[in-house]
Amino acid sequence: MTLHVVEVARVTPAYDSDSILNSTNSLTIPLTFFDLPWLLFHPTKRVFFYRLAESTREHFHFFIVPKLKLSLSLALRNYLPLCGRITWDPNESKPNIVVTQNDAVSVTIAETDADFSYLSGYGQRPVSELYTLLPELPVSDDSATAFSPQITLFPNQGFSIGFASHHAVGDGKSSTTFIKAWAYLCKQHLENGAVSLPENPTPSLDRSLLKDLTWLDEKMIEIVRSMKENKTNERSLSPILIGELGDEIVLATVVLSSDDVERLRERVKNESNRPLLHLSTFVIAYAYTWTCLVKARGGDVEQRSVSFLFVGDFRERLDPPLPVTYFGNCMFPAGCYIRKAAEFADERGFVTTVEILSDLVTGLSSRKIETVAKEFADGFDAACESTQYGAVAGSTRLRVYETDFGWGKPLKTDVLSVGEGGGMSMAERRDESGGIEIGVCLKKAEMDIFLSIFNHGLQS
Repeated sequence: MTLHVVEVARVTPAYDSDSILNSTNSLTIPLTFFDLPWLLFHPTKRVFFYRLAESTREHFHFFIVPKLKLSLSLALRNYLPLCGRITWDPNESKPNIVVTQNDAVSVTIAETDADFSYLSGYGQRPVSELYTLLPELPVSDDSATAFSPQITLFPNQGFSIGFASHHAVGDGKSSTTFIKAWAYLCKQHLENGAVSLPENPTPSLDRSLLKDLTWLDEKMIEIVRSMKENKTNERSLSPILIGELGDEIVLATVVLSSDDVERLRERVKNESNRPLLHLSTFVIAYAYTWTCLVKARGGDVEQRSVSFLFVGDFRERLDPPLPVTYFGNCMFPAGCYIRKAAEFADERGFVTTVEILSDLVTGLSSRKIETVAKEFADGFDAACESTQYGAVAGSTRLRVYETDFGWGKPLKTDVLSVGEGGGMSMAERRDESGGIEIGVCLKKAEMDIFLSIFNHGLQS
């Protein structure tokens, strides 16, 4: 496949008389102890696919792209942090998000000759091809860009909107809320010319509610520094080095219908001797997928160590709670670390995983915020010591298939930053209530084994 970049445009926020930046030269938002753990991680990456009959070059460039640019400009006036960059001033104890009046979001407009139906499907697709639908997000030692989208035309098939977002600027809820606000404004303008956001997507940027816990910042910065391979520049914002994803790495989306989830739930009830387990769709889906991944990896399951975790939204769990619309990171990790793969690969592995996840989910509300640094440190240490590491991106609660820019809901959406080996993404089923879609990224040979195990387990 080939990709042709048509334009790289700068889209500035549509400032109004109430804009924060009208009265000052810049807006500075400090990173909190929830943001700092993600400082050196690679960006969050997602792509939405929209099938469109009127996807000629003329219609795309003279109608679709201008509407998307205008609505992006309108959305950014409420989400100014996405226009800025992360910097670490020598006189500051920690990094900040800085936005000036001249800042803009860089938007890549491109065309591709790739097969739209293939890349937007559920089967195995090369990650290297999907990555061409994503923009670059410049990061250096001194500065890290917050956000960038790419709009790609598949002539006479449809188009995609991919984006890369720096994880230290916001978590999945924050980035998804912004994309939905952008989509809402685009659809609203297409239909009736209105350009105002409803109350819910308008973000809260207030960091003052966390000011009494800023002593955690120093602990988080210590953790971040310990992760750096190069210790010479402690203020470097360059991400942790990871291996390149080769052509043998593929992404596939597996599906659990609501009936599948219910059958797996009943299996746990029949095989576990523990009452009152938390048997949510999340727990069931994560446990089943994780055990299939461990089995697919194989090896010496009696000797090799594995770990898995998830992060829970803590906005409503703080005292006092943060606004539901708080923009930033507010995620607390909970995990199961350095266990033998055999625990999850045997016949009872699925039920064992459900029991572990049930305890972690029900115990999340009782976690003390003062322990957040230790929880993150434990998770990062486990990643280094484990032969397989599971984590989850996304959530069915984000309702990503409601992201309608005016051309209908997406045909498909994929998270491309799940990582190869144990990571997965989750989303609601596009066309079924109660089901779940799970994205998995593996080497081709391992993916074949995983899919066989996953599907056979549901049939039996």
